[in-house]
Amino acid sequence: MKLVLAVTALLSGLVSAPAPTPATYTNPVSAGVVDTFPDPTLIHARDGLWYAYGTQNPVFNSKGEAGERMLPILRSKDMVAWEYAGEVFTPQTKPAWHQGARLWAPDIRYIDGKYYLYYSLASGDVGLVTAPTPTGPWTDAGDVLPAAAQAACPTFNIDEAQFTDVDGTHYLYWGSYDTICAARMNADATRVEGTPTQVARGRRMEGGYVVRHGGFYYLFYSDAGCCDGAYSGYQVKVGRATSPFGPFKDDEGVDLMELTTKGAIVVGANGNRWAGPGHSGFVTDLSGQDWLVYHAISTADPDFPPITNGPSGLTKRPLLIDRLDWIDGWPVVRAGAGPSEGAQPAPVTSYDAGGTFGDGSLSGWQAGSGWTARTGQDAHGFASHAGALSYLVSGKKTPAADVRAQADLRVASGAAGLTLAHVNRDNHVVAWLDKGRDALVTDVVIGGTSRGAQVTPLPTGFDLSTWHTVVAELRGTELTVQVSGDKLGDPVAEQKRALPRAAARHGSVGAVARGAADADNVGAVRLYTPVTSRVPVPSPGELLPEYSDEFDGTAVGTTWQWVRGPAAGVTVSGGALSWPTQNAELHRGTNTASVLLRDAPEGDYTVEAKLDFAPTQGNQQAGLVLYENDDRYFKMAHSVLPLSRGDGAVLQVSEFLKEGERPTATPPAAVFNGPMFGGPAADTMWLRMSYHYDAANHENEVRAATSRDGSHWVRNGVWTLPVKDKLKIGLISMNRSGAVAKFDYVRTYRD
Repeated sequence: MKLVLAVTALLSGLVSAPAPTPATYTNPVSAGVVDTFPDPTLIHARDGLWYAYGTQNPVFNSKGEAGERMLPILRSKDMVAWEYAGEVFTPQTKPAWHQGARLWAPDIRYIDGKYYLYYSLASGDVGLVTAPTPTGPWTDAGDVLPAAAQAACPTFNIDEAQFTDVDGTHYLYWGSYDTICAARMNADATRVEGTPTQVARGRRMEGGYVVRHGGFYYLFYSDAGCCDGAYSGYQVKVGRATSPFGPFKDDEGVDLMELTTKGAIVVGANGNRWAGPGHSGFVTDLSGQDWLVYHAISTADPDFPPITNGPSGLTKRPLLIDRLDWIDGWPVVRAGAGPSEGAQPAPVTSYDAGGTFGDGSLSGWQAGSGWTARTGQDAHGFASHAGALSYLVSGKKTPAADVRAQADLRVASGAAGLTLAHVNRDNHVVAWLDKGRDALVTDVVIGGTSRGAQVTPLPTGFDLSTWHTVVAELRGTELTVQVSGDKLGDPVAEQKRALPRAAARHGSVGAVARGAADADNVGAVRLYTPVTSRVPVPSPGELLPEYSDEFDGTAVGTTWQWVRGPAAGVTVSGGALSWPTQNAELHRGTNTASVLLRDAPEGDYTVEAKLDFAPTQGNQQAGLVLYENDDRYFKMAHSVLPLSRGDGAVLQVSEFLKEGERPTATPPAAVFNGPMFGGPAADTMWLRMSYHYDAANHENEVRAATSRDGSHWVRNGVWTLPVKDKLKIGLISMNRSGAVAKFDYVRTYRD
């Protein structure tokens, strides 16, 4: 097969190419556009732009607007500069079956040539609207969850996300408070048909979202509290499986259905301005770099003032994006550095070679016979072909290094493909969508001769007459090709092959067709360079014996002091301090529990305790505190908490929290208590809290970590409080009687 080109002049520029990619971005990317944008989802649409959708909220409160916008929409050319693009519903267009419920947690997909927007009703249900363009007009498709599916899942039926598997089967994931369920959907992804399967359980586990990557299914989710201002403990975590129904397990092999907290933290608070990062979406830029799309809360401006004609007590949750790295098979934001603050390298959102046909012409392309420019329903141009085999190739060269190319294709008859070609040579690679074979077919041509086609069947019933995206990544001589509807981590076909070195030399990107087919958004950029190592994790330094205790004596030493003590039943023997749990509290206005305290060193330090604790009832807990007073402290504890819904089960929790003032609360300076959940819990736990004084912000900054073996640590997020008085190191054993906490030691290290 030879490369057939019309004889046209090479043009130096591409009229239809998007604006250049910005060099940097700064979170929140929604700043200056809307006040808040909770529970975001994002898609790279067929018109070449990026669209984000969010939960119903008062997005223009600072501009004096009363009330809320229902499922607001943002639009961007580059994922950095956004503009408001409307809302899915107004009070006049909202379907009657909603019965006045607020609308939450949208999920956007492109299926069978239409945009599908799933959303939650605050009353507990899932709706669907469809549209020909990303901004509508929207058509109500009704209720996605039948009563039988809701009854079979012991959860609050919100926070849905759709996923299409490689065989074309559609799934829906949903749930909150405290179970995530999954079920098969019908052929057009408009309604759940199968019996739900519980795939994850946890304290306020919600916001499930599935991505297929590297042969695994990854279930992203959030836990703890989403919406408590600067005390929001939300984090994004993940489990992976080899089936859409699980079992999903974290990076320590803990099943997400086990009654304990889990590890594999994707992003959590890191001590900068952002608290409660969570409820994530997913998107891939043109270079192949994945991005986490999520909301977080500014600790400097966390809460809305009282809202006219709207709900009260809302937290501001603007839109953030950050690089998502895959390291040792696990996704993590910025190699573990957490939410970004300050300028960061921006996503790649414009082609090095190729274009979007946005001007409705073929300017900048070498076009063989049969190609014309057309305009679609959304007034966006595309290239159309009818005739014999012919190529449409960019007049601008692709990057010389590793490359990522993509094209939106649809086929009425024959085949259409994405090609990487060595210009004016007979060497090229084509990834075809072949209607005759219902297959993805890659072909490698060297010296005008095919070196063998490789065929991957497309799912049964796959409709090639609607738009699909073909992505080809060439790294060295390794070619990976994927076919998807929306590039949201759900390819329906994938193929990998090694290329001869001659075929791996590329010079241009283009589309190829035989028969009647269309091509759009055809382009290539330099392939991203993956990050392969996490940011270094600091280890504790030298042991400080004068601030440590091995409990080798027969009584609590004089270096310890009691608050409301001594507690009944405390003994020291056999190298451990044993303390029965008290039926007492240390929580906001109820401060009846004993606290055992000792001085902390000056400067930065890490305090570690080994704890043997096997609680059997809800609300029993024991652990470490860094304590200023009853209303200002940090706590890392092994706790037992009841699940909010289901069979009355209790959850073993690694609970990291802070208590302090919330200045924006009513009444002012009210005390709040915010939990964050760490890694898996066990009868024997190692607990750590690392203290750092943030001089720039005059804040106490504390990071927690847990271990089940004393060797491998799950690093939790960071809590901060303004500095007032000095913190002390402490122990607690409380909430409900009936269990015994045994502290083998307390050790303090210089950091």
